[in-house]
Amino acid sequence: MSSSWYQFKENGRLLMLDLYIQPNASRTEVAGLHDGALKIKVAAPPADHQANDKLLEFLRKSFKVGKKQILLKHGEHARHKVVEIAEPQIAPESFWTSQ
Repeated sequence: MSSSWYQFKENGRLLMLDLYIQPNASRTEVAGLHDGALKIKVAAPPADHQANDKLLEFLRKSFKVGKKQILLKHGEHARHKVVEIAEPQIAPESFWTSQ
């Protein structure tokens, strides 16, 4: 399994995720790798930031962090996104394999 879809910064305190999002899916789930990014299917349309909100909720619950610990850094209107998670409680490898 490649780890190119995530990296740790600030001595492991911040986790940066490189994601590829597919909105309008039947359910929200991890779908594997896509061009070096982790592909996540999101059960919400892209209109009115619904897909972004659903994605952040999914990641927040998966990594067991609070709302203030997760931030969409890049890609608000794109399929490729970068998400920052402060002090995640779950390792990225565990997140992907547990889905």
